[in-house]
Formats: sequence, C-alpha cells, structure tokens
Amino acid sequence: MKAIVYTEAGDPSVLQLVERPVPPVAAGQVRVRIAVSGVNPTDWKARQSSTVVAAGGQVPNQDGAGVVDAVGDNVIGLNVGDRVWVWDAAWQRADGTAQEYVVLPAHQVVPLPANASFDVGASLGIPALTAHRALTAHHRAPVQLEPGALRGFTVLVAGGAGVVGHAAIQLAVWSGATVIATVSDNEKAELARRAGAQQIINYRQEKLVPALLDRHPAGADIIVEVNLRANIESDLELVASHGTIANYASDERDVIPIPTRAGMDKNVRLQYILTYLTEPGAKLASVRAVTAAAAAGALEVGDQAGLPVIRYSLEQTADAHRASQEGVVGKILIDVAPVDNP
Repeated sequence: MKAIVYTEAGDPSVLQLVERPVPPVAAGQVRVRIAVSGVNPTDWKARQSSTVVAAGGQVPNQDGAGVVDAVGDNVIGLNVGDRVWVWDAAWQRADGTAQEYVVLPAHQVVPLPANASFDVGASLGIPALTAHRALTAHHRAPVQLEPGALRGFTVLVAGGAGVVGHAAIQLAVWSGATVIATVSDNEKAELARRAGAQQIINYRQEKLVPALLDRHPAGADIIVEVNLRANIESDLELVASHGTIANYASDERDVIPIPTRAGMDKNVRLQYILTYLTEPGAKLASVRAVTAAAAAGALEVGDQAGLPVIRYSLEQTADAHRASQEGVVGKILIDVAPVDNP
C-alpha cells in the first residue's frame, strides 16, 4: 500500500511517499481503507516538533474517512464495507491517515451517517471534537450536545472562518444557541454567515465590545477562543457572569498575563482544551454528538456551508501540510484511495 512517512522532524520536505505492507488486524481492531484524509494544524506541528519519531517512521494526520476493510475478533457493530470516520489516528501511534489502510482500536472507528460524504467524515475529528469540548465547558452545558441543549446560551466564536471556529458555529447553532462570530474581512464574514452565525463582527471595521454588548447586554455565556493573547482583555469584558472562555490554541509566545480581578468579578471559568486529553467519557460523548450532528446535515463542508475545500492527492501531502502551515482559509483534504462514496 502507499503511505506518507517521515523519519525525522522537519519542514514538509521530510514527508516521503513509500510502499508498505497492508497492516494485519488483531482482536479489538478494525482496518479501514482510507478514502479521504484531513489535515489540521496539529499534524504539521507534530511533524515539526517531534523529538522522537517511531521506528520505521511516522505516518501523519489524525482524521480520515473510508470503508471498513477488515474486522478483528471481539469487534461488535462494525462490518466489512461499512462507511466510517476515524479520530485521533496518529495520537501516540505511528500510523495516521495519510496512507491507504490504517488499523485502529474499534472505538476510534465510527459509522458515518448515510447522508454524510467522506469529505464530511474526514473533517469531523480534530475540529468538531475540539469545538464540542469548548461548547460543553460551561457549567450549565451538558456533556453531550443535542438540538436544544444550548437554547438560551449566547456563544461568541473568535475566528469564525477558521476550521474549528466553523465547527463551533455549526454545533452551537444545531444546539439552539445564539451565535456571534468575529472575522477579519468581508470574505470571512460571508463564510461565517454560511456556517450559520446570526451576528458577524468584522473587528477591523467596528469595535468588538460595543458591537456585541449593544445587542447582547449580558455578554456571551461561552467564548470559543483561538487567540487568547490578543483577546483576553476584550473576552473578559464580553463574557457573561459565570461564563466560560474556552481556549484551544496557542502561539510561540505562550505566556500571557491574565487580568485576574476582571475574571474573579464575573466568576469566569477559563478552560484550556487539548482534544487528545479530553476525559474519555466526555470524548466519547463528543463523538456521539458530532456523529448525530453530521447525520442531521449540521456539519457540512464546502463553499455552500462556509468552509471551502482544498484538495490534494496523497503524493501532494507535503503541499497540503505547507498550505495548512501558511494559514489557507478552508478545509484541506487529501484524496488517498478510490472508494465508492454514494
């Protein structure tokens, strides 16, 4: 089978196309023929910063979708030919989704709803599971979202045209919240509108704090934050009493000052999120909710849904990583192997 492998940390040039044997399946495992692999910033950050690369090389990419090719003993609920999506494939493992076949523990292989494309399936893992955790970090939010679960909540999504921001808008709208998104230009504003945001604030054209508080005087119950360094002071002005700021990203200058009294006066919760470390029960609740939202058509991708798709072949994986690293707007997907996709 074809696989992308790197044997040392570095820039995209370390990614090499190789031939490997199709991996065997043990008890409790499932082998998936990957149709589409998703690329996220975590993939190229891991490639850049890995201090130890697995013997034989590391296959990148956490997310993907395809068809079950083989099922090990003691696996229930999955059969050869089932359409599926997978999550956290390369987390603490040598085998991600940038290859034709991947073997995973059965709980990381999830039936893909009949109406969801492989593109949707390959876009669910890191972005949607991160967004779900952010939206459930509030003390009044349930552990598993569903329609109506966030009715009465006001949600602010910083960077609404980003991939996690896009998923956060979609999941919050599906769950009944009122959603505000911030963007930096008119093109991104249109993407956030297509994703479903009811209010969009271009922070380069209007002042964020008065623009939001004028329509939502109590503030935002949940802030889904992509740039805590830039936004912490305005976040503390905008967050509602007993609200939550859920931060899922960092930059190279990782240490920032937190205005403690401003947070204390509102009894604010600051929740840091690394989706890999979400408590197992909550993680599986996120998987169930994300699958249900996909079945409802609430997590679509593509221009019409506000998340343009940028496609690459498996041989172009280095270019796909490079595009993600350069901050291209949209969802980067890699076509791995031809699989029927009704």
